[in-house]
Amino acid sequence: MRITDAIRADHQQLQSYYDQILHAPDEDEQTRYQNQLVWELARHIVGEDLVVYPALEQTTRDGARDRQTIKEQLAIFQDLHCSDPRFLPSMTLLMDQLAAHVHMEETVDLVKLEGAVTSEESARLARSFGRTKHFVPTRAHPSAPDRPPYQTPVALLTAPLDSLQDLFRRWPESEFSPQPPME
Repeated sequence: MRITDAIRADHQQLQSYYDQILHAPDEDEQTRYQNQLVWELARHIVGEDLVVYPALEQTTRDGARDRQTIKEQLAIFQDLHCSDPRFLPSMTLLMDQLAAHVHMEETVDLVKLEGAVTSEESARLARSFGRTKHFVPTRAHPSAPDRPPYQTPVALLTAPLDSLQDLFRRWPESEFSPQPPME
C-alpha cells in the first residue's frame, strides 16, 4: 500500500462516519459515530503531522497545509451533544473544512510526494502512518504544538489520557471501533 492509498482510505472512512451520523436513527447512534469520527480524525491529523508532512517537506520542500481551523472545529464538535442545536451545523462546517483540505491533499500534496519518493519509500511511509496512529491523541487538542521538537512528546503524553477517557465513551458496534462498546 502506498501512502496515498492509506490517506485516501482514511478520508473515505471519515466520510462514511459523517454519513452514519446524518442517517442515524437515534441520538445514541449519532453519539457513537460522533465519537468514532472524532477518534479517527484526531488520529489522522496527528499522523499526517508526524509522518506525511515531514516527508513532503523533506522531499519537495513544501510545508504542511495549515489545518488549525480543522483542529479548532473538531475541538468544538467533539464536545457537543447531538441534541445541541449547534451539533449538525458544527459537523457540517467541520466536514466542509475537511473536504477542502482533502481536495488539496489528494490532488496536490500527495501527487508531489508520490512523485518524489520511490514506491518502497511510499510503502514505508504508509506503514509508519498506520503505526503512528496507534500512539497519538484520539481527541482534538488545537493548542498542542504541531511542529518539532515539541509535537511528538506532547502527543505521546496526551494520548494515554485520551485513551483512558475513550474507555467511557460509546462506540458503534462494528469492526472499526477503537474498543468494544462499554455498556
